[in-house]
Amino acid sequence: QVQLVESGGGLVQPGGSLRLSCAASRSIFSIYIMGWYRQAPGKQREWVAGFSTGGSANTLDSVKGRFTVSRDHAKNTMYLQMNSLKPDDTAVYYCKASRGPDEYWGQGTQVTVSS
Repeated sequence: QVQLVESGGGLVQPGGSLRLSCAASRSIFSIYIMGWYRQAPGKQREWVAGFSTGGSANTLDSVKGRFTVSRDHAKNTMYLQMNSLKPDDTAVYYCKASRGPDEYWGQGTQVTVSS
């Protein structure tokens, strides 16, 4: 069993920045695929960024250059640095850990980009 806890969301003006954190209950990065997802009102949940078990990072094309995913193995924590935020980035952001048929989600953190 894996527990994931996201934090760092909030209200920010367009052009602003936020850093989201996803803390895992144990050391899983080497055996679980980790990802950040988001779900805007009325839209399907979409993958935003993440890591393979080998450590390769990738981000959604539409956020490349603005969002950066990173992780700290010692803290069992994955981060999503979000810069130059736009109103379209408004969503609930979730982290997910998956390994074969097993997947675990955090509770989500709300990000609202508005003036």
